Amino acid sequence: MSKTNDFSAITPQIKELTERCVNNTVIDSSFYSKYDVKRGLRDINGRGVLTGLTDISEIRSYREQDGVSVPIDGQLFYRGINIIDLVEGCNKEKRFGFEEVTYLLLFGELPNAKELKSFSELLSSYRSLPQSFVRDIIMKAPSKDMMNALSRGVLTLYAYDQNANDITPENVMRQCLLLIATFPLISVYGYNAYEHYYGGRSLFIHAPNENMSTAENILHLLRPNGEFTELEARVLDLALMLHAEHGGGNNSTFTTHVVTSSGTDTYSVIAAALGSLKGPRHGGANIKVVQMIEDMKSVVKDWKDNDEICDYLENLLDKKSFDKSGLIYGMGHAVYSISDPRALIFRSFVEKLSYEKGLSDEYALYLKIDELAPKVIAKKRNIYKGVSANVDFYSGFAYHMLGLPLELFTPIFAIARISGWSAHRLEELINMGKIIRPAYKSISEERPYIPIAKR
Repeated sequence: MSKTNDFSAITPQIKELTERCVNNTVIDSSFYSKYDVKRGLRDINGRGVLTGLTDISEIRSYREQDGVSVPIDGQLFYRGINIIDLVEGCNKEKRFGFEEVTYLLLFGELPNAKELKSFSELLSSYRSLPQSFVRDIIMKAPSKDMMNALSRGVLTLYAYDQNANDITPENVMRQCLLLIATFPLISVYGYNAYEHYYGGRSLFIHAPNENMSTAENILHLLRPNGEFTELEARVLDLALMLHAEHGGGNNSTFTTHVVTSSGTDTYSVIAAALGSLKGPRHGGANIKVVQMIEDMKSVVKDWKDNDEICDYLENLLDKKSFDKSGLIYGMGHAVYSISDPRALIFRSFVEKLSYEKGLSDEYALYLKIDELAPKVIAKKRNIYKGVSANVDFYSGFAYHMLGLPLELFTPIFAIARISGWSAHRLEELINMGKIIRPAYKSISEERPYIPIAKR
């Protein structure tokens, strides 16, 4: 057999072996009903199967009435505090809230002014990378995918940690604070390196500003001149607050619990969570929203014509438009039915930013889709619960207006969610039980072994 160095090539042999794998791996879908398998760990109504307990956050989308679950407007609580109240509190006092949310998620209570200042200074002190890390790890082998670059950076930090395998709460807390502080640096520096080597752009590496919030530092690190408006920073800070945590059942947070339960190190756990978030069915949806809207704008001539917009949306569902997936991205959620509270909060801030950027017509188009898409979906599909815009529908537009590149959309999600992952990792360690191991039922039939000469 001839050897090849082109490991990316799909050879005829690979195609043949893959076809054999597919033919012998497909499971009859009727078996899931036959054995009452909660596929995707969800019941027939789409609600998650109870697999654990958490005190980090809570999602409410139903209330019990006379023994029946009745859909309600979605609510999200961080450690028992409504996210709406958290956002309004920070907004009224005109201060950034991501650091406060991180404190709340990690320590279970709101900080006073002195505690918040001390905590923010602690995060700032961790906001640096080991000597030569940028040169040797980020610059020498830039990745075309920023989530992979972030994962590699996290796993490499393991080698710089003299107590990497220590999983006592004190050491894990230190590691989590380090990752919360350095995620923006690894993400933005990774993108700058990618743009320099693959995009031909001039290379610049700004040092973080110890007096800036996480949101401010992201914009400072990313922009050549390091400048931004107050509204831009506040919108990004809001995005970080809203994405910081979303219950223990989402894919990446559940991954955090599962891998933590094995007793492994913090860096391996967070890298696993990053791998989950990278998937387009989890963290990459806001990219699809922006791309879908750009395609719509090229097809729909009158953005105020409801019929023309509905025709496009129907074509999406009929797999005739955009990526032909049959999906209207940004619509619907696994848990929320009537509304996603994060989308409702974000919408007003996005409106303000659209006026600042001169993009109010585009914002009006988003509102039209938000209004019409649920009706089109209800008309075309048999759905078991209501459909509404989710947070990804507006976050992609916000990032677009902030000038964030598509490559950083999902890393921004990770920069926020590392706070929630850290809280859940510590929760799993502090309440350590058995290794998480769900059951799978085998449907294989016993067969005799056949000697190779007779096959």
